[in-house]
Amino acid sequence: MKIISENIIIIGAGPAGLTCAYELIKNNLKPIVVEQANLVGGISRTEIYQGYHFDIGGHRFYTKVTEIEELWHEVLGDNFIKVSRLSRIYYKGKFFDYPLSFKSTLTNLGIIESALILWSYLKTKLIFFEKKKEPETFEDWVIDCFGERLYYTFFKTYTEKVWGIPCNQIQAEWAKQRIKGMSLKEAIINIFFGKSKAKSLINQFNYPILGPGMMWETFTKAIENREGKVQLNSKIIKINRKDRKILSIEVEQKGEINTINGEHFISSMPLTKLLSIIEPKPPKNVLEVANKLNYRDFLIVALIIDAEDLFPDNWIYIHDQNFRVGRIQNFKNWSPKMVPDSTKTCLGMEYFCSEGDDLWNLSNSELIQLATQELKELGLLKYNLVEGGTVLRQKKAYPVYDQNYYQYLTIIKDYLGTFENLQTIGRNGMHRYNNQDHSMLTGLLAAKNILGEKHDLWEVNTERSYYEEFTKIKK
Repeated sequence: MKIISENIIIIGAGPAGLTCAYELIKNNLKPIVVEQANLVGGISRTEIYQGYHFDIGGHRFYTKVTEIEELWHEVLGDNFIKVSRLSRIYYKGKFFDYPLSFKSTLTNLGIIESALILWSYLKTKLIFFEKKKEPETFEDWVIDCFGERLYYTFFKTYTEKVWGIPCNQIQAEWAKQRIKGMSLKEAIINIFFGKSKAKSLINQFNYPILGPGMMWETFTKAIENREGKVQLNSKIIKINRKDRKILSIEVEQKGEINTINGEHFISSMPLTKLLSIIEPKPPKNVLEVANKLNYRDFLIVALIIDAEDLFPDNWIYIHDQNFRVGRIQNFKNWSPKMVPDSTKTCLGMEYFCSEGDDLWNLSNSELIQLATQELKELGLLKYNLVEGGTVLRQKKAYPVYDQNYYQYLTIIKDYLGTFENLQTIGRNGMHRYNNQDHSMLTGLLAAKNILGEKHDLWEVNTERSYYEEFTKIKK
């Protein structure tokens, strides 16, 4: 066993960890980033199969955080392209514009159903106005904003497919964070009259020409060029502390275990994992609540298809409960360079699941067969054009906002706050389902804290990041 000394140790080479390291090397500090995987980027990485690039889900580069936007362009320069956004919802055999538009909604639902949605909204607002009740669950919040009928039509099935639990067990906080806090008063105006004071959804976004992994690989090169370190294939098996100070981490790499001593520690690993490997162990109540934090896992089936053009969307949401697939990415429509042969197409069939369930346990060949069959049944693949594919499973992709998560997270946050030289950042490091720009912002501010500033990372305002609106202005 070797004993190595480093001043600053960053756990995880995702957007948060790499942003933190980059800010530090710009200020002449030389951190080490330790990553368990063989690629940088975390869930925002880009995988390659037979020359085809694919994301672990789609990752748009759009932000309202000026510091992060400047950082993207500083690092990637001319390797960004402008992508026009197009996405739709598949529901009961029909495709709806997403966000909803007047034409597709009225055409697909019909005048009667559209009128019933409007009446449901008006009725809901009268009921909630009388009760003056603050929504507590995702179901309450959506019904309060959009009415019961639209909730059952477009929200319930897809949300439960993503999270694997009923909508009345998901906290309203998740809805507030991920769906812009607008009422159906604005939505109805958008859908039925085509105008509103609500801000429209962005129609274009930036995207690295070879996928988001290109961003994180460029970050890594910049860090290493200034004598920082990014160490891959390194599993952290223990974090040693003395009282309220972290002393070192023990890292397994190629069968060898080394101890790395440090002064400052920044972690983006899942909180459950972090707390389980601290020695001496945290208090019993902290470990108990950490084990109760839940995550949703994810797998993507990337299919190579012998067809030049299947559909125009960047991605399609599958709200129909008759299909297991939740979302379909068309990577060629994100960037033509993602596909090495312009006569082919690469689709990403995304399945939301939990480690150990029936989907997760299917073999790769079974998953490729399932994805191919669902693609045909959706009407997106008319002939047997699938030439091959691969499967990637992602554990702990999404922190779950279930009924008790905030109570548990508060206990954990209070405990971690007692350490004088430990900061947690990013999606899993803070158990927050946020966008990559928000994760990067926590990494940036963690670095500034080391440089002498004082930022409470838990108070980072997620409203500075971008959130979907459910409707758009149609002119």
